[in-house]
Amino acid sequence: MGIRSFAAELLLPAALQPRLRSAVVDTSPKAEAASFAALSDKLSYLSKAEIKQIREAYKFADEAHLGQFRASGEPYITHPIAVAGLVADWRLDAQAVMAALMHDAMEDCGVTKVELIERFGAPTAELVDGLTKLDKLQFPNREEGQAESFRKMLLAMARDVRVILVKLADRLHNMRTMAAMQPAKRKRIARETLDIYAPIAHRLGLNQIYRELQELSFAHLFPWRHGALDKAVKRSRGYRRDIVERVHHDVEKAFAAAKQKSLVSGREKTVYSIYRKMREKHTSFAQVNDIFGFRIVVATLPDCYLALGVLHQLYKPVPGRFKDYVAIPKPNGYQSLHTTLVSPLGTAVEFQIRTEQMHAVAESGIAAHWLYKNDRRSGGAGDAHPLGAMWLQSLLDIQDETRDAAEFLEHVKIDLVPEAVYVFTPMSKIMALPRGATAVDFAYAIHSDVGDHCVAAKVNSEPVALRTELKSGDVVEIVTAPGARPNPAWLNFVRTGRARSKIRHFLKTMEQEESRSLGEKLLQQALRAEGLTLPSTDPTDTEANALWQQLTRWSGNRGRGELLTDIGLGRKIATIVAKRAAQLMAERGTRPDALTLTLGRYAADDAIPSQGGVAIDGSEGASVQLATCCRPIPGDAIVGYLGRGEGLLVHTADCHNGKRLKERDPERWMAVEWAEQPVRPFETMIAVQVRNGKGALAQVAASVSAAEADITHIDMDNERDADVAELRLSLAVRDRHHLADVLRTLKRSPPVLRSARVKP
Repeated sequence: MGIRSFAAELLLPAALQPRLRSAVVDTSPKAEAASFAALSDKLSYLSKAEIKQIREAYKFADEAHLGQFRASGEPYITHPIAVAGLVADWRLDAQAVMAALMHDAMEDCGVTKVELIERFGAPTAELVDGLTKLDKLQFPNREEGQAESFRKMLLAMARDVRVILVKLADRLHNMRTMAAMQPAKRKRIARETLDIYAPIAHRLGLNQIYRELQELSFAHLFPWRHGALDKAVKRSRGYRRDIVERVHHDVEKAFAAAKQKSLVSGREKTVYSIYRKMREKHTSFAQVNDIFGFRIVVATLPDCYLALGVLHQLYKPVPGRFKDYVAIPKPNGYQSLHTTLVSPLGTAVEFQIRTEQMHAVAESGIAAHWLYKNDRRSGGAGDAHPLGAMWLQSLLDIQDETRDAAEFLEHVKIDLVPEAVYVFTPMSKIMALPRGATAVDFAYAIHSDVGDHCVAAKVNSEPVALRTELKSGDVVEIVTAPGARPNPAWLNFVRTGRARSKIRHFLKTMEQEESRSLGEKLLQQALRAEGLTLPSTDPTDTEANALWQQLTRWSGNRGRGELLTDIGLGRKIATIVAKRAAQLMAERGTRPDALTLTLGRYAADDAIPSQGGVAIDGSEGASVQLATCCRPIPGDAIVGYLGRGEGLLVHTADCHNGKRLKERDPERWMAVEWAEQPVRPFETMIAVQVRNGKGALAQVAASVSAAEADITHIDMDNERDADVAELRLSLAVRDRHHLADVLRTLKRSPPVLRSARVKP
């Protein structure tokens, strides 16, 4: 249904149907016959030597799958032959056809990669390996194993696009022959196909495969809905027969009068696309008025625009429904002019205008590279192609930043969104981004350094927030600063997988570096209490390196950096690691130093400022957090709690939450202090009672501003009509003295009755 043209389906005479070259898939039983003869008929485009190699691969696969049967009871070899037939329909090279025949050999038959390399060469073996799932490895759960298998396949695809073409042919044949499977398995495979494989086909321009995969998935997931809509579509054909025939006749007559050669064919929306439109727009079937449309295929690119003029002279166009995908192609390479016209009976009819080459790309996408290239013998089969090349490269970029398979799959799913907006750089370069993309997505699409250091954005020369969603036609300019860094809050609104993975990678890297630095400080402080100094980290110091190796083996870490990071994150207790280090150093003859021991004891005294403790200046980043319950600011007495995997959490000394934690985990507490010159303001909260009158809030804000503080957040109580209202202000202040100045200034304001700092 999804790949049959409307003209061929029901009402246009055979003489009116275009004979276009297209990669129409043969779904007849003959294409799936379990003999090499059925396949060899499709291999005429290959040389005799290549066909001989494919015959050897067929024999190998036949022997490997001997005794295996599909759920339908057919010999298993029928499946590889059918997949190879689909691959041959695309005119892929001999290596791809051989890989299609043997794509399940490694996974199901115990054939090794080395064996395939010896018999069929490394390129074919790499293709088969890229198609092989990781089922033989042990994973904690099915989802993780599936995600890792997807990652393996997608990365193999990024290196050689033939991998995904063979995989899509494999999935298409499986979807066509799923009737014998258990219902639960059918639904799981259909859902996977709808979420992953159909969007990949669309992303690579394989629209014919995309539509059929969607249609088959919908039929297996929701058979009743599919059946009801299918009947409704068939009924509507009868209702609309007259109007479609009239429009077709009028269009052909108009092109004949204009002396312009064209091929006019009808097309029909798939049942799934109708269903999705009904869901998205909350409409009934009767309200979906563009079920039928027409496709005009012309000879040259200028003819596309001439054909558009002919159509607009014939019928009136619907305002706002014209799209030029010829001048600005879709990200997957699709090109056509789209326009919607009002027919003589008042109904809207959509037209697509394209050249034959555009039609080939529209239906077959990347596969058109093989199907329609002039010299099929030239060029490597795995060459980079402009269609989808940027997305394929982005898979490798995301992989560089993301080591977790589930996270990688999440980023890929985000980038599979088909709809796009087209924006311009200040140099007038066009960039395609997913719908809903923001200025931050645009920055990372230009370059990761631009994204990492962006601080502001301008859209159409007007300053906008970084979270602003972009619209087609926007001219976007990014303002950067050398000292800027990604903000974790960006993860709440970025749309592209590239931006999300880059931000996460940067934050993880910074957290690791900060935690390692903190861990080094904590271990150094703990060793001082033992009268020892931190062993050298010089790689040429063999004795110190040997000590670190013993210490990391004891702690279960892979290296010194990982051990220090674990201490900084609170996964290891610095005092325990220090005692083990002291024991190892004692075995090597190192004795505590009296002066260092004195400094360590001096620092351990809570009443005296720490000489070697952790100084808080506000630049620590993710490894040191200020508790939100008490919001400490410079000048407050503070203590540090080393959370399990959370880094250092700083509380005020009189915080009730902090005291409860200290009673529960006394060994995780340590002395911390404020640095002499903090590098940024710190947030605290105050409560202000005011007389509820006109302009009260403005006067409070003016008083805070006069005291040189910033308001970061305001909360008000719900008693709007009361005489007295309470405001809760989050303020950014330098220290306790600055906060005292703010409170004094507020008390002098006429509407303010009282103001005080909020304590937990």
